[in-house]
Amino acid sequence: MQGVLSLAVQTVVAPRDVARLLLSIRPGREALATAFALVVVLNALVFQGSRLLMPGPVPPLLGNPVSFLVLQGGTLALTALALTWTARLFDGRGRFEEVALLLIWMQGLRVLVQAALMLILPLSAGLGTLALAVGTAVGVWILLNFLDEVHGLGSLFKAALVLMLGVIAMAFALSVLLALAGVTPNEMTTNV
Repeated sequence: MQGVLSLAVQTVVAPRDVARLLLSIRPGREALATAFALVVVLNALVFQGSRLLMPGPVPPLLGNPVSFLVLQGGTLALTALALTWTARLFDGRGRFEEVALLLIWMQGLRVLVQAALMLILPLSAGLGTLALAVGTAVGVWILLNFLDEVHGLGSLFKAALVLMLGVIAMAFALSVLLALAGVTPNEMTTNV
C-alpha cells in the first residue's frame, strides 16, 4: 500500500514521469481488463458507501449498484476511446490500451479521493467542498499531462483541446447508448 500511496503523490507532483512509468509496464490485455474491472468495482463500492453515510435522493440509474457498475464501466471505456480518437485530429499517437491504462490509474486515484471525502464531509461540509474542488483541479492537471505524454502532442493546449473534444464525443456517444437502452431524461432525474 505504501508503494501505491507514494506513486499517487508522485502522480500529483510529476504526472509525466508517472505516465512514462505506467506506459513502460505494457500490461497485457488480461491485466488491463482486470485492472479495469477492479477500479470500476472499487468506485461502485465507494459510491454506495458514501450513499450509506450521506443518504439523499439519487437518480434511479445510479441507485442500482448493477446499473451503476455498467454505467461506470461504459463511461470509462467510452472516455478512453474518445480520448484516443480525438487525439488523432492533432496527430496523437497513443493507442487505446495506453490511454485506458492511464485512465484506469486515474480511476484508482479517484477511489482514494472519494474515500477521503467520505471521511471529511461528515466533519465539515466546507472543507469537503474545498477538497473536492482541489481534487477536481488536480485531476484535470494530471489528465492533461497524461494526454500530452501518451499522445506526444507537445502542448498542454492541444491536450486540453483533445480533452474537450473527447468529453463532447463521449457525452454524445453515452446519450445515444442510453437512448438505445430506453433510458429517458425523466428516469435520470426522478427523485432529484
